[in-house]
Amino acid sequence: MPTPAAPAAPRSNRIGLTVIDYRGGKTTLCAGCGHNAISERIVEAYFDLGIAPERVAKFSGIGCSSKSPAYFLSRSHSFNALHGRMPSVATGALLANRGLLAIGVSGDGDTASIGIGQFVHLMRRNLPMVYVIENNGVYGLTKGQFSATADVGSRLKTGVVNELPPIDTCALAIQLGASYVGRSFSGDKKQLSAMLKAAIVHRGTAMLDVVSPCVTFNDHEGSTKSYAYMKDHDAPLQELSFVPAFEDITVDYDPGSTIDVTLHDGSHLRLRKLEDGYDPSDKSRSVARLMDAQARGEVLTGVLYVDPKAPTLIDSLDVTEAPLASLPEAVTRPPREALEEIMASLR
Repeated sequence: MPTPAAPAAPRSNRIGLTVIDYRGGKTTLCAGCGHNAISERIVEAYFDLGIAPERVAKFSGIGCSSKSPAYFLSRSHSFNALHGRMPSVATGALLANRGLLAIGVSGDGDTASIGIGQFVHLMRRNLPMVYVIENNGVYGLTKGQFSATADVGSRLKTGVVNELPPIDTCALAIQLGASYVGRSFSGDKKQLSAMLKAAIVHRGTAMLDVVSPCVTFNDHEGSTKSYAYMKDHDAPLQELSFVPAFEDITVDYDPGSTIDVTLHDGSHLRLRKLEDGYDPSDKSRSVARLMDAQARGEVLTGVLYVDPKAPTLIDSLDVTEAPLASLPEAVTRPPREALEEIMASLR
C-alpha cells in the first residue's frame, strides 16, 4: 500500500513566519459578513509585507466592526476602547511609542456618529496609522437602524426610507488633512489588498472607508450598501498594484496612463487610470469628484487622495525615537530649577 504524501509545509514570508502566525481567533460574526473578508485581507497584507505581528498595535471601539481585530494578528498589541474613543487611545499610544505600527478598525456608527469629534481631530493631525472604517450603513448590534453614512433613499428591511444626507467620511478626511484616503469594497479582493498594503507602509493617516455589507440587516433590494448594489454601482478610479521596497521594480505600463507614487520607505503604489484626468494628488478635485459621484448614484472606489510627503503629528512634535517608558526619570521629569525658570519668565 503506497505511503500517502506528506502535506506541503506552509509557505513562509521574508521573516520566516507563516500565515498562521498572522491569524486571530475564530470569527463570531454572521456568515457572509463583509467584515470577515476585510480581516482576511489584513492578515494577507501583513504576511506579504513581512511585518512582525509584535510590532503592530490594534485599536477599536464598539460595534460589529470593532470585534474584527480579535480575528487577525493575535500576537500583536491590542486595545478595545470605548464607543467612538479609539482615536484618542491610538494617539496616546503612538506618542508614547513611535515604533508601533498602528491599525484602527472602526464602523460607520463608531466613527460617523458618537466618534465623529475624535475622528475629525485624528484626520487633521495626520497621525501615522491605518484607519479602516467597515461601513455597512446600519447599526448591526442594535437591530439595523440607519447609521450616519446611510444614503438618501436607502430602504431598511422594514420598509423605512432614509431621508437624511449621509456623512461622506472620505470627503471629510481629505478636507481635514489625512494624507492617504481611499474607498473600497469588501468583495473586491485585489483592489482592497493593494490599498491596504500601501496604507500600512504609508507614513501618515491612511483612512480607508470599506463598504462592507451587513448580511443580516442591510443586504436586501433597496439598500445602497448591499453586495448587489455595489456590484452594479461600483465606479473604480484606477487599477491598483503595490510593489514593496524589498521587491524589484519593473516598468510594465504605458507612460502617461499610470501614476507611480513612491512612498516614504521606497515602496511604490501604482495607479493605472481608468478615468481620464483624475489626479489623486489634487485635493480639491478629489472632493469635487466625490460629490459628483454621489449626485450620479455612483460609489467611487480606489485611491481618492494621497500625499506621501505631508508631515505627521509625530514629525510636528519632534517625538523622541525611544519609547517613553524606556526613558529615565531624569529625562521625562524636568528638575525643580526648570519649573522655577519658567515661572520666573512669566512674572
